[in-house]
Amino acid sequence: MSTRLPYNGTELLATVASRMLNDGCSVFVGTGLPVIAGMLAQKTHAPKLLIFFEAGAIGPIVPQLPISVGDSRTIHQAVAASSMHDLMSLCQAGYADFGFLGAAQIDPFGNINTTLIGPHDKPITRLPGSGGANDVGSFAHKTIVIMRQSKRSFVEKVDFITTPGHLEGGDSRDRTGLPLGTGPYRVITQYAVYDFEEHSKRMRLKSLHPGVDIETVREASCFEIDTSPEVTTSPTPSETELRLLREEIDPNGIVIGK
Repeated sequence: MSTRLPYNGTELLATVASRMLNDGCSVFVGTGLPVIAGMLAQKTHAPKLLIFFEAGAIGPIVPQLPISVGDSRTIHQAVAASSMHDLMSLCQAGYADFGFLGAAQIDPFGNINTTLIGPHDKPITRLPGSGGANDVGSFAHKTIVIMRQSKRSFVEKVDFITTPGHLEGGDSRDRTGLPLGTGPYRVITQYAVYDFEEHSKRMRLKSLHPGVDIETVREASCFEIDTSPEVTTSPTPSETELRLLREEIDPNGIVIGK
């Protein structure tokens, strides 16, 4: 008989992501799970976290989950209500410590595709494209990717590089002229958390979510999953975090569900 967990998968992802954000740092977020992670971090261990929204809000204390990056709630108690141009300029100037991105496909070096599936000339599926993702992935100091993991999304080679990861690995990203030391930092999926090996820049397993084994993550990938020296278990949400998620951040269950 299986035991019902006191949290759902989305609540776990939000908690894992929020704990990666340090107090006093800045984070570029989009709507949905990234802003939930940022709000949760602000309400717990990182009260001085500076949140950026693509539409121009800088440093808000978001009272409740906004429905878009232009929602009026994104400028609540903000330092500035600026513009998309200014936000991208701040990112380019190196003021974004963290950036959150999603992905339809990702390869072992963290290159992201959100443009198309299939051949470029005759794609099987057209996707939304970059938006601000290329800017964030190119210039944020550390990029955190949140995505669903499967053989369709964890691929040996992406069909199109919308957002550069560590390109071909090693120092190939640095050699293109992108800011030194930037790039993919963590990948969070429904199964696990991944980091990138320091020298090869290849993705590797860092922690497994509770109840997930290593065979599960290997079966949900088209490339070989490397493992860090000590694979840990991802932390579970605390009672305080669950209360904040359910009662204050997303009381209507728009993202985290009911």
